[in-house]
Amino acid sequence: MKISVIGTGYVGLVSGACFADVGNTVLCLDVDTRKITMLKDGIIPIHEPGLDNLVQRNAAAGRLLFSSNYDDAVSHADIIFLAVGTPPDEDGSADLTHILSAARSIGERLTKPAVIVDKSTVPVGTAEKVKRAIAGELEKRGVNVAFHVVSNPEFLKEGAAIDDFMKPDRIVVGFDDAEAGKQMRQLYAPFSRNHEKFVEMDIRSAELTKYAANAMLATRISFMNELANLSELLGADIEAVRLGIGMDPRIGPDFLYAGMGYGGSCFPKDVKALIKTASDHDKQLHLLTATEKVNEEQKNVLFTKLVRFFGGANNLNGKTIALWGLSFKPNTDDMREAPSRILVKSLFDAGANVVAYDPVASTEAKRVLVAEHGEDQCNTRLRIVESAKQAVEGADVLVLVTEWKEFRAPDLPFLAENLKLKAVFDGRNIYDPDAFAAAGLVYEGIGRRSGKVEQ
Repeated sequence: MKISVIGTGYVGLVSGACFADVGNTVLCLDVDTRKITMLKDGIIPIHEPGLDNLVQRNAAAGRLLFSSNYDDAVSHADIIFLAVGTPPDEDGSADLTHILSAARSIGERLTKPAVIVDKSTVPVGTAEKVKRAIAGELEKRGVNVAFHVVSNPEFLKEGAAIDDFMKPDRIVVGFDDAEAGKQMRQLYAPFSRNHEKFVEMDIRSAELTKYAANAMLATRISFMNELANLSELLGADIEAVRLGIGMDPRIGPDFLYAGMGYGGSCFPKDVKALIKTASDHDKQLHLLTATEKVNEEQKNVLFTKLVRFFGGANNLNGKTIALWGLSFKPNTDDMREAPSRILVKSLFDAGANVVAYDPVASTEAKRVLVAEHGEDQCNTRLRIVESAKQAVEGADVLVLVTEWKEFRAPDLPFLAENLKLKAVFDGRNIYDPDAFAAAGLVYEGIGRRSGKVEQ
């Protein structure tokens, strides 16, 4: 099939490359000519494991094309995916500027029947707005071209997106035309061979399904973070609690990990957007409002622990804090809504210096932090280094922020020798408190019993 994908961000590029890999001819369009030039040169503008090889292989085979020309994209395709950004507006609602602009650009050029697919995460009712935008442009041109708008939300995890696309647990498609549904089923047939994964529904239900999924997962995280904070007060260990409830098949083990709060491009934005959608219909979502509030508070939990350890925020002044990890999760360089940003700001405000290491996100993190705090302050107070051990050397304490694999089995004698105050703050609960205590290190996790060094 001939497919065009509007937008070469995280969703668009992964989707386009995966569709091409099963034999379709895919043209990916982006109005950012710099990104298109990079992609034509085989340079991938985002970090996603395996994506570089997938893009380069399919581009070399002629199945994956790149362009900044809407004429090329619209004339090429029978199915056009809209995969542009829908960033949060000031009131929490999803900003539809880019998706409606793309829809109008399609309407200005459409000359043959096509299926237009909303792949971006969009509020309920967006498909109708897209349909009106395209129809309005066709009417201006005085032409009558058949087209149908379909909702096909993505369920890709950053760091595992290719596997998620190639081996999906479900393929949700909302449509109001049988022929359009048939085309979508045919398109996704290669990804649904072993057992039926195609879930068809009405368009509005498909749009809500995406928000419901992310809101549910975000709620599980906030729930566990609340229990973790209670565990500390009660002398319980949240890791034991997690195992105890995760084995219940009605609950399951996923997204039950306490930590510094969720971040990234999806959960924060989608929870806010769903709350705003409900508010627009005079409905308050009490549970999601609490989910968001808990998450915002949880991003401060490690700084609070540091303040307690140092005996007050004033005592952080001039101290050096080592950070392992900066991205919001492993296997990505995504810094959007990353808890590390809140922690760095708090440390700067307290007068502390930060030495940080991230296996992938260093460049993006430096860009984001300079934009937030200014080049002068970052040059003076922030040092991003090239290894985990280099971050520790000369630091007072270590804070684990992102649970990259290379941090899972640290050299404990090295930490004990190099950390001036011999303390580790585990923001992801990946370490054994007793092992750290045995190595002469104070251990502080999230909702865990502290590893106290024997005197």
